[in-house]
Amino acid sequence: MTSDGASPKDLQRDLGELADATDFSGVVSVVRGRRRIVELARGFADRANGRPNTIDTRFGIASTTKGLTALTVASLIESDELRGETTLRSLLGDALPMVDPGVTIEQLLGHTSGVGDYLDENTFEGDIDDYVMPLPVHRLAAPGDYLPILDGFPHKTPPGTTFAYNNGGYVMLSIAVEIASGRSFYDLVRERVLEPAGMVDTEFCRSDRLPAGAAIGYLADGRSNVLHLPVRGAGDGGAYSTLHDLEILWQSLFAGRILPIPIVERLVEPRSNDPSEGRRYGLGFWLRPDRPTPMLEGMDAGVSCRTVYDRPSGLTYTVISNTSSGAWPLVRDLDERLPGLA
Repeated sequence: MTSDGASPKDLQRDLGELADATDFSGVVSVVRGRRRIVELARGFADRANGRPNTIDTRFGIASTTKGLTALTVASLIESDELRGETTLRSLLGDALPMVDPGVTIEQLLGHTSGVGDYLDENTFEGDIDDYVMPLPVHRLAAPGDYLPILDGFPHKTPPGTTFAYNNGGYVMLSIAVEIASGRSFYDLVRERVLEPAGMVDTEFCRSDRLPAGAAIGYLADGRSNVLHLPVRGAGDGGAYSTLHDLEILWQSLFAGRILPIPIVERLVEPRSNDPSEGRRYGLGFWLRPDRPTPMLEGMDAGVSCRTVYDRPSGLTYTVISNTSSGAWPLVRDLDERLPGLA
């Protein structure tokens, strides 16, 4: 029984009815510790071949990936291969000349760098399904490939002064860690985050070579998203994961298996307010305004995802959809229920 009197059976029923009413395609879970309170899957991972989504399906997670990037950067800082005050310019040299020389790694993590953004969600007014990358997507297969689309955007605010959610800044972080370490960003994420956490089904898959069991992302008109997203993601998004792996991420993070707990606490400490979203931000993690509850979320063409960990109660809930906005009705319902669920 949850604290508002609802039984797990009632919650499963209510969420199932909402999923059916909204034609939800994806997966949902509510978990406390090792106890799974709710688990459901709806829709198709591959519509043409009638392959259904299951609890074990891998989905694109869009900007939820930023949490993995932040943890990778924090790991390099913890091992003294990078510093929060390191400037991006000291690593990039002459690349991206419009970036202010004072921009630091920590400012990029906290979205206070002020760098111009190739996909500025604060000014983008169109349907996300209509957004098209400025380069052919097959050419975007590694962080360094993104340099041409990051270039040419004027710096917007002085470094360290203003919070503005920034996709390009997180691509810059993935480029920075490759330069600082001499290693592939994808290898760093795997070795420093995924393997310590035990996230065995999370990786940066190529959209033109998805592994068995992965969901195809779909636009509202029924087309796949393969022509709308980079063929392989970078620091701002593009990883694929599962319900189970995102649950393990929270468990491992707050058990100190990825980073020492004092560093984790710094990442989830509120640093900025975002009035437009009604919530707070740390370094790589969103935070509820009313509770110590870190969140990761993402939305892109054919992808929507949010995963939440309520620290006071130990409750985790995750919604992943292989449509652009399919996750949000269930996310809103769970967000409203949280105080009672906890």
